[in-house]
Order: sequence, then C-alpha cells, then structure tokens
Amino acid sequence: MIRHFLRDDDLSMAEQSEILDLALRLKADRFAERPLEGPRTVAVIFDKSSTRTRVSFAVGIAELGGNPLIITTADSQLGGKETPQDTARILERQVAAIVWRTFAQSGLEAMAEGTTVPVVNGLSDDFHPCQLLADLLTIRERRGDLAGLTIAFVGDGSCNMAQSYLLAGATAGMNVRIASPSSFAPAAAVVSDATRIAASTGGSATLFTDPVEAVTDADVVVTDTWVSMGKELETRERLAELGKFQVTSELMAHASAEAIFLHCLPADRGFEVTSEVLDGPQSVVWDEAENRLHAQKALLVWLLAKQ
Repeated sequence: MIRHFLRDDDLSMAEQSEILDLALRLKADRFAERPLEGPRTVAVIFDKSSTRTRVSFAVGIAELGGNPLIITTADSQLGGKETPQDTARILERQVAAIVWRTFAQSGLEAMAEGTTVPVVNGLSDDFHPCQLLADLLTIRERRGDLAGLTIAFVGDGSCNMAQSYLLAGATAGMNVRIASPSSFAPAAAVVSDATRIAASTGGSATLFTDPVEAVTDADVVVTDTWVSMGKELETRERLAELGKFQVTSELMAHASAEAIFLHCLPADRGFEVTSEVLDGPQSVVWDEAENRLHAQKALLVWLLAKQ
C-alpha cells in the first residue's frame, strides 16, 4: 500500500521511531541507502520560496542515488489550468515520489488521493511534518529518549510549526505545551487529535497563555517566526499581540538547566527570539537545520520501501 506523509500523525509512534533510527544511521553513513539508484527522479514542487527545504531535499535525493527535479508553480500548470490530481497522474508515471511545498493542506490531500507514488508535505499552511522529524532527531541526539520530555512552543500557536509539534510530539509520547495569546491558539481539531494520540502514547497536549508557566522546567523551548509567508499584511498587529512571547535569556532561565532551544529558521532576530538566545549555548538551531537532510532521506527510504 502506498504511504504518504501529509501530516505528522500519518506515522504511528513505532513508525516515527523507526524513521528517526534510520536517520541516525544515515547521518553516520550518508550513502548507506541508495533506493533511487538509476537514477530515479523525485519531483520537488515549490509554491513558496525556500532555502532549507530546497537544499536538503535536493542534496538528500542525490545522496540516495536519485535525481531531484525542482519545479516551481510559476513554471508549471499546477494551480493554474491543472488540478493537483491531474498533475499527480502525469508525474506518477515518471517519478518515484512527489514533494510539495504549498499553501492549502487540501491541495496535498487531493494530490495524494489515488496517486501511485508517495506524496510528501514539504510544508503547508497547517503543518510542517518534515521539519518536525528533523526537530525530533535533534532532540533525541541531545536529550535521549523522546517519551516523557516536555516541549514548550512559545509564540504563534496557530502556525504550522505549533500544530505539527502538537501532533508529532504527542505521537512521540512527549508533553507538548503551546504558549500563545488566546487569539493565536492552535486549531481545536488539531488539539483534539493531539490529545487523542497522547492518551495512547503517554504524552500530553496543553495550551497556555502565560509563556513563563509554559516554559517552567521544560526540556525543549521552541519558537517560530511571528509573520509567516502570506501573513505580511498582518505584521503590525501580530507584533503588538505577540510581543510578550519573545524568547529571551530571561524566559529560558525558567526552563530546565539542560534545556535546548530550537527554531526552524529563518529567524527574525529581535522579534520572536533574541540573538543572545539564538546564538547562545542552549541553541541547537544549526544542528536542527542540518538534520532536515538526514530526516528527509530516512523518510524517503521508508516510504519507498512501502510501495
């Protein structure tokens, strides 16, 4: 059966752990798996600009023996004359997998429906599951077993990263805390899904409006940009409402002494996080960025083996 990766809870706890184990192996031996030898091609489609996603998928596909075919929607019919379903029917006869960095989650779901090759969410407005695999890999490297650890996400709780943290963290058996203004809370359906998953994995999902309360004794502190792509017209209002949710050294002092700081980047220094934290000794953001490569390679190897 074809498996897709459209949102973080497409994986069970055991499957998520299996992919992270493989990512660690591939980080130690980058050419240990070559499922795309031939080379076979993977289509990587971009509706949104990208640095880390573009580089990590292009390099990763090449290291797996394949050919990355980078497509922008400006240079294709997707989203114009052609539906996601029709695009998938064209691509599936020529490529081994499809990665799409887009806006609406519904487009990814439409592309995956009935498709004969794996479809991977390279980012959508609702979720960023490939980034979460990299984040969980980074946390495992620094803090060991994921189950039982406490993560505090501080800032825009309605953003794709916060929502992916709820699902991926709950799947891993972690205690996920989201600290945001009530007007920036995660979608109720996502919180419900995370709570349901956590009930079976031993984790938890909790919402806070006080960043200090959320961060207290946390093992991991995370944030993301306050003004995501497509939200630029809301910049002034967002900065005003999210101001007290900035991650500073003072806020980090409330976390565990061994706590690490993550940010998927790019960072707006001086807004959601200070440079003192981003460049400080608790920050692991550069390891996190590298781990996109290893996590995504492991994901592709795993998905291709399920065909």
